[in-house]
Order: sequence, then structure tokens, then C-alpha cells
Amino acid sequence: MNRRTFTSRLAAGLALPLPLSPAPALRRPDPPARLRPGDTVGLITPASFLDDEGLERAVTQIEGLGLRVKLGRYVRSENGFLAGTDAERLGDLHAMFGDRDVQAVWCARGGYGSARLLPDLNYNLIRRNPKILVGYSDITALLNAITRETGIITYHGPVGSSEFTAYTEKHLRMALWEGEEWSTIHPPEEGPEPYIIRPGRASGELWGGNLSLLVASVGTDFTPPIDDSLLFIEEVGEKPYRIDRMLTQLRQAWKLDKVAGIVLGTFKDCEADPDDRSLTLRETLTERLGDLDVPVAYGLPIGHIKDMCTLPVGGRATFDAFDFTITPGE
Repeated sequence: MNRRTFTSRLAAGLALPLPLSPAPALRRPDPPARLRPGDTVGLITPASFLDDEGLERAVTQIEGLGLRVKLGRYVRSENGFLAGTDAERLGDLHAMFGDRDVQAVWCARGGYGSARLLPDLNYNLIRRNPKILVGYSDITALLNAITRETGIITYHGPVGSSEFTAYTEKHLRMALWEGEEWSTIHPPEEGPEPYIIRPGRASGELWGGNLSLLVASVGTDFTPPIDDSLLFIEEVGEKPYRIDRMLTQLRQAWKLDKVAGIVLGTFKDCEADPDDRSLTLRETLTERLGDLDVPVAYGLPIGHIKDMCTLPVGGRATFDAFDFTITPGE
């Protein structure tokens, strides 16, 4: 993309409405339409600020998929550690869902701040305008809340500024593109060695995302419905003792033995330092989850990694902990 053109698009912005009050969902909506070449994607920053380099990378990568990009009016706003005020970030999200010219809403980055928007989301607006919503990490809060409140499947996949490797793009297209079929997900050939914590095979709806965000939802109105679900979890930059603390909180707040299975992604940079008095990450996960009578395996391509899959939050799948696969449907 020409930098002058990119800069002018930033300056132009869009006229977006102010956030509206939330309303309860009345009926199950139609599923979001799949993407086709030439479709327009609304690019927003509902969490942390993204610099020009990251935003330009997001635009270039999405356009490289054969899509058009429409920038949120407040995509360059900055409010401390946030990408603008809550009203600005919420306004961008509402505007993109209400815009008839936009076929999908893509989050440019995660960071922090998505959960602040949940009480004021206009779930009725979103429900009346079912569209693909893509993101991960801090976007976990939006994905689970929107799917829970509206019934619309959302997508745990790369943010716009992620690195779109061949593996990542392949799985994006499998999940989102018209004419593509979501098929069995296997870990990439190059990556951490997966391991079984508890063997088994289970089916259910996919719910989950970043561990810190799942823990932060405890005690709120926006926790995912985990009974009989496939709970998928990933994390980044947390030491094993903190992973232990968060999993302990989930065990005490939720009945984790009621899930169908637990799909652990790749926990990036979560090992103890060599001189720490600590269990390893594997020992921590095994101790905290290995006694549950459900299949559990670690190392699926989910999380803060280059080669990542795209999962439908609220979509049904089958998880096989024996061969580390996720397959759509029962």
C-alpha cells in the first residue's frame, strides 16, 4: 500500500454513530455470511492502541487476502493504554456492525480494554446484523460475550496485525471463506511438541480463549456457558505459578468437570526461569487439570503463535486428545 494513501485514509476517518444501549436477544440469528473476494472488512481497535506500522501491516495483509478495508473513525485514537475512550471504541464496533457495506469486523490488535465495553454493547444491533467478527487475546471478552448474548458465531483467529503465515492464512480461509470447507485441524509440523494430559475424545460447542480474560469474566454476566462445551485456553507471558493461580480460580468458580473437554493451545513464554523454585508449565497444567474426567491435551495451534488456526466460538466440534485434532461437527 502507498504510504501517502494510507495516511490520507487515516486522516479521513468515518462518521460513526454513538454507542447505543444494549437490548436482549429475541431470536436466534442467521449465521454470518462467509467472505468472498472484494468484500469489505471493517478494521477496528477495541482494546489497546496500535501504532502506524502495525495498522499499516494489518491493512496490507487483509487487502492481500483480496478484501477491501474500511477503517474505523477512531482507529487512531489514543487514551493512555487504550485505543481511545470507551465511547469511541464502542462507537467503531457498533458502526461497523450497522454498516451495510461492511461484511466482516476485524480487530486490528488485542492488548487490553475489550471487557470495558461489554455492559454497553448493543447486542440487539449486532444480532440484527450478523457479521463475522475476528480476533483473539484480549478480544476473547468480545467473542464470548457476543456469542453468548446473540447466538452469533464469532471467530477466535488472528488480529489484523498478526503475522499471516501460510498455515494461518490456510486456516483463516477454511473457517471464513465461501467455497472453503472447515476441516480437521492438526498442529503444524514445526512447533512445540504436543502432549496428552488426559486421553479421550469429546464433542461440544467451542468456547474460550485467553486464560487471563476467562478468569477476569468470573463473577460477571459475560462468562461463557462451559457445561458440555469444549473449553479452549491459551496464554502468553505468565509464569507457571500464575497459570496455577488462574486455573485454581477457574476450578473454584466453575465446575470444570462439567466440560466435555479442555483444548490447550500453546502457552507462549510461560515457562519458569532456570533459577526459579517452580514447577514446569507441563507439571502445572497436569496437576491442575489432569484429575478431571475429561480429555485434555496441550499444544494445539491456538494462541500467541505464528501458525494459528481460526476457531468458531459457539460452533460445534470434536476434539481428539489422542491425535491432537479438532474436527468440525459432532
